[in-house]
Amino acid sequence: MENAWKKYNEKQKKEVFSFTEGYRKFISECKTERECVIKGIEIAEKHGFKNIDSYLAEKKPLKAGDKVYLNNKGKDLALFIIGKQPMENGMNILGAHIDSPRIDWKQHPFYEDHDIALADTHYYGGIKTYQWVTIPLALHGVICKKDGSMVNVVIGEDEQGPVVGISDLLIHLSRDQMQKTAGKAIEGEDLNVTIGSIPLKGEEKDAVKANILKLLKKKYDVEEDDFISAEIEVVPAGQAKNYGLDSSMIMGYGQDDRVCAYTSLMALCEIDNPEKTVSCMLVDKEEVGSIGATGMQSYFYENIVAEILELTEGYDYLKFRRCLANSKMLSSDVSAAYDPNYPSVNEMKNTCFFGGGIVINKYVGSGGKSGSNDANPEFIAEIRNSWDKNNISWQTAEIGKVNQGGGGTIAYIMAKYNMQVIDSGVGVQNMHAPWEVTSKVDVYEAKNAYVAFCKDMK
Repeated sequence: MENAWKKYNEKQKKEVFSFTEGYRKFISECKTERECVIKGIEIAEKHGFKNIDSYLAEKKPLKAGDKVYLNNKGKDLALFIIGKQPMENGMNILGAHIDSPRIDWKQHPFYEDHDIALADTHYYGGIKTYQWVTIPLALHGVICKKDGSMVNVVIGEDEQGPVVGISDLLIHLSRDQMQKTAGKAIEGEDLNVTIGSIPLKGEEKDAVKANILKLLKKKYDVEEDDFISAEIEVVPAGQAKNYGLDSSMIMGYGQDDRVCAYTSLMALCEIDNPEKTVSCMLVDKEEVGSIGATGMQSYFYENIVAEILELTEGYDYLKFRRCLANSKMLSSDVSAAYDPNYPSVNEMKNTCFFGGGIVINKYVGSGGKSGSNDANPEFIAEIRNSWDKNNISWQTAEIGKVNQGGGGTIAYIMAKYNMQVIDSGVGVQNMHAPWEVTSKVDVYEAKNAYVAFCKDMK
């Protein structure tokens, strides 16, 4: 494997840095699924994509070259560019997820303990709880009121404004805590977010909590009961940063899997008039099993493909099933990049490295490939041919040694349609930590690889 930086001249390196600056800003602004969908639509519309709702309402036909998107409940974004070939020949699909591990407020979050107001939480996805204490945290989300209105919440991102956080025990009193395993040092029920300490004058009971509720009422015009129908996500505060003295990497929250979501979206924005219909889906709930109405196990993607088939050539059940079965997909999800501080978890011949370019994982899962899609070698050969022809830097990997651990993606869900699917994404260090790290050149190579895939797969 040759380091991808070596093939770029100075002008080309500037292109890498320019593209990844857009990505750095994206993950700085988009820390929830809803924020990713809003920003994704903004980007898509600038590149000629139109909301499919108007086509559906007017039964307006779609033709080759048309670009449309679907917003599913504010948490999924599916995009399509209609190809010249009939849809029953299949599509070329990119699929990434836009949810990331975090901490969520419970439905009844507020309480007070000895003049400190706190919010009770439940973590989302696989996290090391001890990584989330003593760091500045922000609140992002929505509050849905009974009158049908929705309030957007962002607290902790203003440089002059407040942040929140989760406390930890001082080292001087941590003798018992330090004897616990890492997984038990900070219990899930102890991830309580500190939100205030000034009591409201005139209140006898829970005066600090009352003051916090008064501030929220003033800022957002909400009552305590409105948080029953709210989604408040606790995420790291602050912008993603250039990482390393050479600024060759990016450190930021949520790069699993927004690094693949952004590069997939931007790849579609570079494509016009494809031979086969191309699609990009950015989905929710992968970190908790792809369940629910906005997870990949929902029928939302099947439904929109059926609608598009109806608008292009007329819906037919056999054409619909053939379309899915003949499709080819990159499950665009991250892989575990080699970390020199922890080499023992890797089998070095089958590990991905910073600078190696985009990663393909023939299989993920765990142990004996449990829960894995396990892509077919014929499909891998097609991808190799495309990427080599387009001078894409790429590498193969597994997620650690056999029986060391493993992971999962949406690949196995889409493979149930009999389409060809393989996992393909960017290597990440610190995965699932509040601040994850990627190599800028790998991010750029991923975007180029996705473009090549969408154009080349027959």
